Amino acid sequence: MAMSSQGDNDEVMSEINVTPLVDVMLVLLVVFIVTAPLLTNAIQVDLPETEQTQSPDDDNAVTVSVDAKGIIFVEKKQIAPEDLTRALQDLKLQRPDVSLFLQADDAARYGIVAKVMASIERSGVSRVSVITATE
Repeated sequence: MAMSSQGDNDEVMSEINVTPLVDVMLVLLVVFIVTAPLLTNAIQVDLPETEQTQSPDDDNAVTVSVDAKGIIFVEKKQIAPEDLTRALQDLKLQRPDVSLFLQADDAARYGIVAKVMASIERSGVSRVSVITATE
């Protein structure tokens, strides 16, 4: 810090006192550290097991599958994730009343299954049944 004597010259001290600024920043840091965990949604969810339900009646439904590795199949034919929406749109043009069976392996990542469901929605297919195994 620069100190000046009374008699030499009357220049204004141009240094900023950063101590109050540091104090304010530390208080803000503590406030953010305390409130950050409260802002996250930490709800524990136990998903229910499925019970026996009535099986879908549609014999002409198209099956969309996601295996454990995240590979997508439409009627046992492998398809790239970026091509799924277009393939389902073409299928809907051929059969306007098409319905889909979506089955995903238990080990498949949720993100891939969510992307498949979004592709189904973008394609315009409105009749979708999610197929699960009963225990």
